Amino acid sequence: MAQTVGDYLLQRLREWGVEQVFAYPGDGINGIVASFGRADNVPRFVQARYEEMAAFEAVGYAKFSGKPGVCMATSGPGAIHLLNGLYDAKLDHVPVVAIVGQTGRSAMGGSYQQEVDLQALYKDVASEYLVEVNVPEQLPNALDRAMRTAEASRAPTALIIPSDLQDAEYTPPKHAFKQVPSSPPNTSWPRPVPPEADMAAAAEILNSGEKVAVLVGQGARDAAAEVRELADITGAGVAKALLGKDVLSDELPYVTGSIGLLGTRPSYELMRDCDTLLIVGSNFPYTQFLPDFGQARAVQIDLDGKFIGMRYPTEVNLVGDSAATLRALLPKLERKANRSWRETIEKNVAGWWETMERQAALEAKPVNPMAIVSELSKRIPENAIVTADSGSSTNWYARNLRIRGDIRGSLSGTLATMGPAVPYAIGAKFAHPDRPVIALVGDGAMQMNGLAELITIARYHTLWSDPRLVICVFHNNDLNQVTWELRAMGGAPKFEESQTLPDVDYAGFARSLGLEAVSVDDPAELGSAWDRVLGADRPAVLDVRCDPEMPPIPPHATFEQMKEMTEAILKGDPEAFHLVVQGVKTKLQEFLPRGRS
Repeated sequence: MAQTVGDYLLQRLREWGVEQVFAYPGDGINGIVASFGRADNVPRFVQARYEEMAAFEAVGYAKFSGKPGVCMATSGPGAIHLLNGLYDAKLDHVPVVAIVGQTGRSAMGGSYQQEVDLQALYKDVASEYLVEVNVPEQLPNALDRAMRTAEASRAPTALIIPSDLQDAEYTPPKHAFKQVPSSPPNTSWPRPVPPEADMAAAAEILNSGEKVAVLVGQGARDAAAEVRELADITGAGVAKALLGKDVLSDELPYVTGSIGLLGTRPSYELMRDCDTLLIVGSNFPYTQFLPDFGQARAVQIDLDGKFIGMRYPTEVNLVGDSAATLRALLPKLERKANRSWRETIEKNVAGWWETMERQAALEAKPVNPMAIVSELSKRIPENAIVTADSGSSTNWYARNLRIRGDIRGSLSGTLATMGPAVPYAIGAKFAHPDRPVIALVGDGAMQMNGLAELITIARYHTLWSDPRLVICVFHNNDLNQVTWELRAMGGAPKFEESQTLPDVDYAGFARSLGLEAVSVDDPAELGSAWDRVLGADRPAVLDVRCDPEMPPIPPHATFEQMKEMTEAILKGDPEAFHLVVQGVKTKLQEFLPRGRS
């Protein structure tokens, strides 16, 4: 049998080292699905429950492997369903390649079933590279460019392949007019360093500062050693954007933790009081959490010149690879003899972690959600991967989870969409089948799509050499983050009809699939429950009933601001008295002397 276009597509993906395609079938890609069968399922067709989940799984795979993730869907509705996951990749700068079907070429423009103008639909999300393949000779160059562009631009790209072309006989491009060849998939990428004059200007700023602050994002992940050395020389404190939470260990005494609305008080104080700022590999958007304009002299390092100098009035912008640029910069820095700034930072950090322990120990109805992550931090394996969802549970991931060892973590940073934690975790397991993975998920996100993806986990978990994949559900029957936003930003009480969730037995559903399952509604059982699921011989769901009225208080919140929010709440919130008490108790922990509880 002659090789078809679908057959060649899979052959070329194998040559690119693609081991799995996260997908959902449909007749718009039947030709490619048939090719999977002829190829003995190599690369592996990983069947998600829904196309959006396939895209999220590809994003999770790409985030934790560093290689492009590949997802696939049928024409029309299937292609539409990929979009949210692809936008997640676009906004977090993640390489993902989407392969989507289209109606047959002879029917295009005829208002045929499932015919959608995919070029118009994907024009924004796949703006770096989008192509419709209309003849077999076009395929090698189109696929190779999609893979290379995704990796080079750290962005989603897309191939549209009409259904009838997938079954057509593959013929390679010829050495002929208007035919375009391609080259083998063996690209390597440079590590650029900025000009010497710019490096000297950056060093002058950092050397002249007395109170240096560093902000790192995901672009600093390969530069952790260099950031540590710079912090040692300059006496700086280091704050972490949420996508860069896993760049440095929280056991380093000068690492102030996450920054922003979900961040820590030491990070807030670091930015409030510094006179010099170095931003490394971060596009953190919330300028109100950076130093006041004019307060600090600033330098930024970023690989992409499009995203540099746009969040703070920086004096020197260094466009280059973070690690290579810092290595060239370090010899130009002078060690600061006065360590009083560093001592203040370390004191603030130590006090903050004591505060976190006190807050996590507060009584709640029934379980304090902070205690869920605090207990995890005490026993999490040092090679674990953690995924977090969007919601109030994100606060506890950001503040209470202590990164150490080789722990990796991520979430939907810029899009902040609900629902990626479980499919991210699946993608992470395919990227690292030998590492434990933990997903921290609110019950809203779990009901949105996490429950269905437990079926995917149950189907594929035997492929993973380390079978541990723990889905921890923050079970409070409330769309909690929006509830708090209504209270704190809108001055409105909780609206039950929009905020209250149906009660679901998440552990019971997991148990019905053959997964390990543990339910917790007693704080005293939380530690042993974590031990059980982290020691299980299969994926597990940890279903914890927690208190929705534990407030995610921003690091800059004052008692006056809390008073104003309380007055709004007392207008008619159904849990007004309880949440006021919990809020006051929680905030009070920040003002207790160290060593007291």
